[in-house]
Amino acid sequence: MIITFTGAQSSGKSTLLSKMKEDEYFKDWSFEPEITRSLKEKYGLAINEAGNNFTQCVTINSHVDNYLRNKGVNCVFDRCAIDALVYTTYQHYTKKIDKELCEYAEYICNQLMNKYDIIFYTDPNIPLVDDGVRSVDVEFRNKIITLFEFYIEHFKPTNLVKLSGSVDERYEVILKSIIDYRK
Repeated sequence: MIITFTGAQSSGKSTLLSKMKEDEYFKDWSFEPEITRSLKEKYGLAINEAGNNFTQCVTINSHVDNYLRNKGVNCVFDRCAIDALVYTTYQHYTKKIDKELCEYAEYICNQLMNKYDIIFYTDPNIPLVDDGVRSVDVEFRNKIITLFEFYIEHFKPTNLVKLSGSVDERYEVILKSIIDYRK
């Protein structure tokens, strides 16, 4: 089973992933770290507003790699192909990404979206927190949120579960969704 989180920066994904990793229910599950942070650390690639064609190409293809390496096992992804599409689209609108790469991101998103068993979308209505890596630009975040909402409405993924409320309320929905899926 592959489940993934998606949503704007500072919307609670990492907090929920940490809670999952501590839960005995997920002791035999694999956890894939957030791709762009890993790529920044590993290769020094520019991310967030500073991203470029190369960064986004590597990021998009990393989502395919994540899926292929983990299909057939129980795994949780910190981000998914929707995220790659959203951030690539934003970069295209700011003239940093070519149109063809944006179209490629949409193609990959279409290919992967239904391969994920559950996509958890984290409601962004929580405060923006500076962790030293993510962007803290409120205008940037608001544009990213608008793009997430646009693509969720555009694709209408049937495997998407929206998470809102407190951390505990969100976590209850995660557990219930996974247990119901596995029945």
